[in-house]
Amino acid sequence: MDEDKITLDPVPSKSPKDPRFNLRKRLPWVFIVLGHPQARIGVLIVALLIGMAVFAPYISPGDPGGFFGIPNQAPNSENFLGTDPMGRDEFGLVVWGARDSLLIGFGTALAAMIVATVVGMTAGYFGGLVDDIITLIINLFLVIPGLPILMLFSAYFTMNMPTVILTLAFTGWAFHARILRAQTLSLREKDYISAAIVAGEKNYTIIFRQILPNLINLIVGGFLGTTIYGIATSTALAFLGLTNLEDISWGTNLFWAQNGNSLLLGAWWVFVPSGLCVALSALGLAWINYGMDEITNPRLKSERELQKLLKGTKFQRVRATPVVRRKH
Repeated sequence: MDEDKITLDPVPSKSPKDPRFNLRKRLPWVFIVLGHPQARIGVLIVALLIGMAVFAPYISPGDPGGFFGIPNQAPNSENFLGTDPMGRDEFGLVVWGARDSLLIGFGTALAAMIVATVVGMTAGYFGGLVDDIITLIINLFLVIPGLPILMLFSAYFTMNMPTVILTLAFTGWAFHARILRAQTLSLREKDYISAAIVAGEKNYTIIFRQILPNLINLIVGGFLGTTIYGIATSTALAFLGLTNLEDISWGTNLFWAQNGNSLLLGAWWVFVPSGLCVALSALGLAWINYGMDEITNPRLKSERELQKLLKGTKFQRVRATPVVRRKH
């Protein structure tokens, strides 16, 4: 009796070209954002600012608050951006100021979006009395003016970095909670949510496994917008002298520039670099958000694809004379 011969086919190795390893399919939103020309510039700007903050000890070693020489000294070979009204190196203040300013911005966005996501999804999913109570609270926070409340808090609390982050998050979560609530209300009526409820899934499982993944784009967009709010508002508070002036940030740099009459003295190097960094951070984050809009808004994505398709296509002009027919 002949023995049966068993042959084993070799298992094909998984190569990077395998569709399962295609990052474009796994993370399509990353490539959509990077495919947007403004978003690419925004990513570059934000990456440079973050890199400046992370590598501040190597870019500008030493004590950034140390006194170097003559106040309001113009830029020279020793001080790249001159000195401020207190005789400190302006380049070091700008570089080290990126740490506090960006940390406050991203910390505010993280805290505010956690609150907005939990509150918005809870209101939209449960509905009824829970939705009515939460919506009332959201509307109250929306009509409360933010800057006066922040100024009031600064009179009763020590405005160090954690306090500033919590205060800004306290006044900045309601707008995005309202948006997430509306989207959750829409997703709540989908068939797969009803099927999950009928199957006996728990509420928190449905909220965080079924609904939350569909809100990631809105959450990321809200995170970027709240980061801009945190950086701009913390800079305004520091400029008004309502934060700890011993901290080094772009806002405190502008405060000392205003306090030393740098604008009247024509010392542009004292206030322009810090103000430019605030503007560039807001611009970079806004441009990244524009790239995110193509994900959340299918109409923008289809218009962009149509522009790419028709790029370079020549259309023939047709001149026609309109004819008006009168009714007899």
